[in-house]
Amino acid sequence: NAKAIMLQGTGSGVGKSVLTSALCRIFLQDGFSVAPFKAQNMALNSFVTDDGGEIGRAQATQALACKIRPSVHINPILIKPTADRSAQIILHGKPVKNMSVYQYKRYKQSVFSKIKASYKKLASEHDIVTIEGAGSPAEINLKSHDVVNMSVAKFSSASVILVGDIDKGGVFASLIGTLQLLTPDERKLVKGFIINKFRGDKRLLRSGLKFLEDYTGVKVLGVIPYYHNIKIPEEDSVPLESKKDRAIFRNKINIAVVFLPHMSNFDDFDSLEQERDVSLRYVRAGEDFGRPDVIIIPGTKNTIEDLQYIKRIGTAKKIISLFKSRPNMKLIGICGGYQILGESIFDRGNIESKNKEIDGLGILPIVTELGPEKILSQVKAKDSSSNIEIKGYEIHHGRTKARGKVKPLFKITEFRNKKTTKHDGAKSLDGRCWGTYIHGVFDNDKFRRSFLNKIRKSKRWPIVRNGMNYSPDREIDRLSNLVRKNINIDLLYELVFKKGD
Repeated sequence: NAKAIMLQGTGSGVGKSVLTSALCRIFLQDGFSVAPFKAQNMALNSFVTDDGGEIGRAQATQALACKIRPSVHINPILIKPTADRSAQIILHGKPVKNMSVYQYKRYKQSVFSKIKASYKKLASEHDIVTIEGAGSPAEINLKSHDVVNMSVAKFSSASVILVGDIDKGGVFASLIGTLQLLTPDERKLVKGFIINKFRGDKRLLRSGLKFLEDYTGVKVLGVIPYYHNIKIPEEDSVPLESKKDRAIFRNKINIAVVFLPHMSNFDDFDSLEQERDVSLRYVRAGEDFGRPDVIIIPGTKNTIEDLQYIKRIGTAKKIISLFKSRPNMKLIGICGGYQILGESIFDRGNIESKNKEIDGLGILPIVTELGPEKILSQVKAKDSSSNIEIKGYEIHHGRTKARGKVKPLFKITEFRNKKTTKHDGAKSLDGRCWGTYIHGVFDNDKFRRSFLNKIRKSKRWPIVRNGMNYSPDREIDRLSNLVRKNINIDLLYELVFKKGD
């Protein structure tokens, strides 16, 4: 049976997911077979496994850190919010149904045995399982039906490391307060602290660290510095709220991404954002688009509500006006954004809303029918114009058909691990507007660079031959090296193997 270590936090957004990736890679570098595990994840950023299961994007990154294939067992329950009080519940990669908060409270206790079964499968196949909690273990209103924090620590016999974010302020109060709100049995499971996102001189922390250890009797495992230059995919849409709009500089391609309330898979644009000749920003309600070269409507967990939203706040009219008045501007839709570009969206089965039909922006002559089956697949394809090969994944309920003259965007070569010759997406005859169901298209270096250079040519700018070459694996190595230098590795392994207990 595998040894278990678990990262829990004083709250959401303290860096548990990223630190879990770092520990996974450290254990792998030290010769262990390792797997990640998060029993329950609430996130709009998701990933499709090879066998067509949907899991949290962060767990896919953690699997990469372990150099294993992502499976539904590393994240048995995924919660995708559809509204303030309801969410789609996904069990072992497949959607169960939309549930209210109270419905899910009753439901999750009935599937706790399946969470345990997933963990046991991983524990039987690996030396170490690195477990991530969710939110805080000290949420009083959630403790009675917890399936992701201390309940998991207990059945896995994991040593718990509590993570606090010092950049937010109040880290000592957060760590001590969290510990105090735990039961005596739970408190005994907490074996170490990690203080994350520290910007200052560590010498200034010495008195605070000593007090923390003396007061709690728990050792500080490490202090991780705040970093800017390591690019690891974030867990969900929390970091998106804190993204700052970048200034638009001369001779940079100006890309505006429409901010949607239910925006999903926002990491679709991380690779674009990192290109040195791109200025990418998220345009929120009431903000000016400026003079964009490209507008992108992203994926969304609730296409109809978000379409109504951009119509209500006037964003839809602005998009249409800019597209008509700027003849060189590109307009792109990814997944739900692709559906929004069309003439109509039909929801006869009330999959997303009570509306049976809603008019889209009417820019592409396509119509979409939402259905109960959720399409989930890894995809390989070729760009219909350039024949550039790409890979990505699909997550959607809708099926889209052309109602007028459009060109297919991609030729699908592999779908659900089988060869195929079908097409995806649609492109206007002049090439200015296109949409696709494939997430991750811009993560493909050749496609992304070709796309950007076409815009540069239209503006009579010199092309960029060597753009950003993003390697998630290389970034994880950089992250693990940073963490390794700033934690007590000997103490970490004492906690993993429970020496001294």
